[in-house]
Amino acid sequence: MRRLRRTKIVATLGPASSSPEMIARLFEAGADVFRINMSHTSPDRMRELVAMIRGVEHDTGRPIGILVDLQGPKLRLGTFEGGSAMVKKGDSFVLDSDPTPGDATRAYLPHPEIFAGVEPGHTLLIDDGKVRLTVTAAQPKRMVTHVEVAGKVSDRKGVSLPDSTIPFSALAEKDRTDLEAALDAGIDWVALSFIQRPEDIAEAKKITRGRAAVMAKIEKPQAVVRLSEIMDLADALMVARGDLGVEMPLEKVPAVQKQMTRMGRATGKPVVVATQMLESMITSPVPTRAEVSDVATAIYEGADAIMLSAESAAGQYPVEAVTMMNRIARETESDPTFRSIIDAQRAEPEATGADAIADAARQIADTLDLAAVICWTSSGSTALRVARERPRPPIVALSPNMSTGRRLAVVWGVHCVVTEDAHDQDDMVDRACRIAFKEGFAKPGQRVIVVAGVPLGTPGATNMLRIAYVGQELAGD
Repeated sequence: MRRLRRTKIVATLGPASSSPEMIARLFEAGADVFRINMSHTSPDRMRELVAMIRGVEHDTGRPIGILVDLQGPKLRLGTFEGGSAMVKKGDSFVLDSDPTPGDATRAYLPHPEIFAGVEPGHTLLIDDGKVRLTVTAAQPKRMVTHVEVAGKVSDRKGVSLPDSTIPFSALAEKDRTDLEAALDAGIDWVALSFIQRPEDIAEAKKITRGRAAVMAKIEKPQAVVRLSEIMDLADALMVARGDLGVEMPLEKVPAVQKQMTRMGRATGKPVVVATQMLESMITSPVPTRAEVSDVATAIYEGADAIMLSAESAAGQYPVEAVTMMNRIARETESDPTFRSIIDAQRAEPEATGADAIADAARQIADTLDLAAVICWTSSGSTALRVARERPRPPIVALSPNMSTGRRLAVVWGVHCVVTEDAHDQDDMVDRACRIAFKEGFAKPGQRVIVVAGVPLGTPGATNMLRIAYVGQELAGD
């Protein structure tokens, strides 16, 4: 099943999309990667969903990526007398470590790490910013705040701290349990929520040990400040615009999105744009014009993937939402200005042999109008380097590893075929031509370019490219 677009689609599974039949329909509509949100999923249910996705993968014969999104540490208030209280603008409001139910003057905050991290002048946001507080005095077990934006505070509402770096791990105990279960289930990507610093990525990588790739969700201002360091360690980025828009001024989010997509392109690491992309399709069969434009903007920016959250997880029109996203991507990529925009964002290749080969492959493929760029890749690094160059012809990745095929499902323009490794260079070229023909990327008489590493089977050793004709004899096969 060949996609007629380069940008990939991530669809979140949930109550509206958790049967094998619905997962199959979403894949047919265009989903390349399925996201399982562990904020709403038990480890047992996660295993069931993984089994369903693998069943669809077996039936279609196409590698499908699975992204498990960890909940991350949740900072919450304690309880209140009567369940809630109203705080008024200009009042003082105390947060302390006394577990007594709160009222309109104080509340229990069961997180000593917050008291250790806040300073006078820092902002606290309650319930996604519906109530805004400014710290006026901070002690080890008590802080006094000034109410800037009034509203209702109630039991267990979330607390956000856009100005404070809190000394806790991005992996809560639940996340560690969920991560081990996900790794045992054989998932492909794990997304880390509420990271603040590169050490959070390093901690997760010690646990994954290469069994899954690590995607950093950027949703805190502290992570934006250290974005380049985080990018060095992460395998991919997600622009988590929902929480990011709570913790920093909304008008800053588009610039951060552009900064992240450019950085991903420069480093050759995938970037997923997420949250509220087709939000109205939760209850409507068609999106708003502004949502369509938002999705198209992410595609023009060169994002590797665009993501549906509640639209496919809990909405009334999950298949229609994926179908619409597929249509927007195809139409945007066929726009005559799309190629010039993508080309203008191209960064200079890094000073390595592999990057020079990938850049040369793109130049040759574009100049000669070749039918496809075909990469033999064991670890996926060759395909990532070629995708970074955004060539005009399609990218076909051939790998002996199913895990590589699944991870590449999120990468721009890569159509992965799992096949046994080539025996020698002649077999490598011959089989590349045959697969390009069989998968519908090249016709007899057309030319393709083959990129690989020699000796064969050596991960990361991209050092060879070869132009090959697709033989007429294949037409009779």
